[in-house]
Amino acid sequence: MSEENDSRQIRVATFNVSMEATNYRSDGDEKLNEKALQEQLSSGNNSQIKNIAEIIQRVRPDIILLNEFDYIENTDIGISAFIKNYLNKSQKPDTKSIDYPYVFLAPVNTGEPSPFDFNRDGVANGKGGDAWGYGNYPGQYGMVVLSQFPIDEKKVRTFKHFKWKDMPGALQPKIPESGEHWYSEAQWQAFRLSSKSMWDVPIIWKGEPLHLLAQHPTPPVFDGPENRNGFRNHDEIRLLADYLSGESYIYDDQQSNEPFSGKRFVIAGDLNASVHSKETVPGTMELLFEHSLIDAQFIPTSSGGARNDPSDPLAKQHTAFWKSRADYVLPSKQGLVVVGGGVFWPQPQHRLFRLVKDRKASSDHRLVYLDLVWQQL
Repeated sequence: MSEENDSRQIRVATFNVSMEATNYRSDGDEKLNEKALQEQLSSGNNSQIKNIAEIIQRVRPDIILLNEFDYIENTDIGISAFIKNYLNKSQKPDTKSIDYPYVFLAPVNTGEPSPFDFNRDGVANGKGGDAWGYGNYPGQYGMVVLSQFPIDEKKVRTFKHFKWKDMPGALQPKIPESGEHWYSEAQWQAFRLSSKSMWDVPIIWKGEPLHLLAQHPTPPVFDGPENRNGFRNHDEIRLLADYLSGESYIYDDQQSNEPFSGKRFVIAGDLNASVHSKETVPGTMELLFEHSLIDAQFIPTSSGGARNDPSDPLAKQHTAFWKSRADYVLPSKQGLVVVGGGVFWPQPQHRLFRLVKDRKASSDHRLVYLDLVWQQL
């Protein structure tokens, strides 16, 4: 957008790219698995990653959050390799390369070992369901922000270590039959709310900050009647809503409880929640849709999503092949006007359907974007 349009208009996107190392090697050796994504990023030839890059090149967002891009601290073999070897190279004769000179990434809770038996299987092995966020190695299912505008890194706030117990009225999971808390007292005192993290990333646009509020809450499934993942998903999203509301109980990873004071913001991410999902705790997405500061009126759609489930009149809103609206770009009411948007999901007869035909082609999620116009406050 920035290359071809007035600087008062910007395109912001989110894309769960399903780029974790376990997708590229299945030999069972975890240490090798952790390096598998790095090897594919350096090659420039992986078909799935090439398709992801082509989708980004065709949509051309100015700012994009990538979910499920493994956290690799050394950016030269991580996100910078993706930009250099894939995005900076035209993937097809009718696509142009694209560059993102500004990047933000940080550690996440997924796969980071805890000392606890969170999943109550009798073994505290520090990974999978016993990690601070579900994952088999540190950094799995990470996230990263790419921007064509400068990032004010000194003012970035992360909330990886915020403890669930510190949220007033937290939905503490219980075993229905006994009423016993799922997590022991020691576990509850230590438990981190964010399955990955929550980020407030100020991006300087027209000399002022546009706050990208990035999240990827845990899926509200893969648990039992205690609904520990459903409750966690709800409260992760509540943390975002309460942060916008300036609730004083929230503190960041620097132990600052300074309230959010941004004017223009965009929420982006795979939130793993839907008002139409039976797994989502009722009222979860309403925390954002009905928030006084959020403009949730515009709903991105696609004809491909509609074709994926012709029996559902809401299918055009879906952002995942498993027939749900799970991915969101939600702007502030102040300072921004939505002028368009969509979901990249071509119909089966379209020549670009090859990019989304199945999970191996690119991802089980679709890129979602909004076009926003700057409005003077």
